[in-house]
Amino acid sequence: MINPLHQKHIILGVTGSIAAYKAVEIASKLTQSGALVDVILTASAEKLITPLTFQSVTGRRAFTDSDLWGREGHVTHIALGHYADLVAIAPVTANTMAKLAHGLGDNLVAVAALAAHCPLLLAPAMDAGMFIHPATQSNVETLRERGAIFVGPESGHLASGLEGFGRFSDPAKIINAIRYTLSREGVLKGKQIVITAGGTQEFIDPVRVISNRSSGKQGFAITQAALDAGAEVTLICGQYNETLNIPYGCQFTRVGSAREMLTATMQAS
Repeated sequence: MINPLHQKHIILGVTGSIAAYKAVEIASKLTQSGALVDVILTASAEKLITPLTFQSVTGRRAFTDSDLWGREGHVTHIALGHYADLVAIAPVTANTMAKLAHGLGDNLVAVAALAAHCPLLLAPAMDAGMFIHPATQSNVETLRERGAIFVGPESGHLASGLEGFGRFSDPAKIINAIRYTLSREGVLKGKQIVITAGGTQEFIDPVRVISNRSSGKQGFAITQAALDAGAEVTLICGQYNETLNIPYGCQFTRVGSAREMLTATMQAS
């Protein structure tokens, strides 16, 4: 089975959001999946979580701004950026996004991102009103135009106790986004694949249906394997086990009857 994370060098930038503790799970799961994860913490992030925590889950040194201004400071960010297959900053604050949008390099996270020539993935986390502020949205648009990939933020309960748009995405979603991004140059690059999964339902009357016990598990697994190989996948799904996660990056279409599945399949083909 293809593993797009295997031996990939990933820079995980961690900035000063209360969601910084969730980055430990991201670093741990990426490492367990075979990635080589170099964590860089900003000075603000260090006030919330320690480099040792990340070193414990990655087995690799975690970097801070002291490494930028130390004896080897003139090469640290260049070496990190040169070998990186992907730069993910999760969580990324409004302040760091502003730095990235305007090309500022006053800390190791920002200057390593400037030195890298690989995909940049950003997972914002901030309190109510900050993400939708016109200044932040302008920076987001600038970064999108340059090819930055955004995961989130989500709407929900925030650290301040308010409800709003700015909540950090689930670590699993961010990991899956990284996995998808690193798979785009796989052996099936450029191929369009349509996959059907799950059970259909045929109504006998307004209450009763004829169906089957298909869980969709096999179709979901095939979809993930095709995505990992670089394909673009449309997953057309009937009833499925709700504990399954829809593979990140696929085009997901939900259907009810066999006729609906046929129509959706023909339209996607």
